[in-house]
Amino acid sequence: MSQGVTIYTTQYCPYCIRARNLLDAKRVSYENIAVDHDPQLRREMMTRSGRSTVPQIWIGEQHIGGCDDMMLLERQGRLDELLVRAAVALNPHPETININWRMAEWPMNKQQ
Repeated sequence: MSQGVTIYTTQYCPYCIRARNLLDAKRVSYENIAVDHDPQLRREMMTRSGRSTVPQIWIGEQHIGGCDDMMLLERQGRLDELLVRAAVALNPHPETININWRMAEWPMNKQQ
């Protein structure tokens, strides 16, 4: 698995919809792997996660679990940190933010 977010889902699963809605609300791009009609992809998901339920979510190389696990990370204020560490853009204004920033480039850190 590479950088970014990967989520194994089915189309009508309410937990899958809820997980995708949170990622969409954060404007996080993700790879959605639909396992509805593909037993091979479902087996891949089960092998990688050790779980048979959907959704199964990875942030970068880290398997974070399912929807409830992701929602808990969000409530704890830890989800955004994981996304940033995995180089996922949290981009409230896509036209104005470059995710390739360095701390020295932040306006508050620039020497006047």
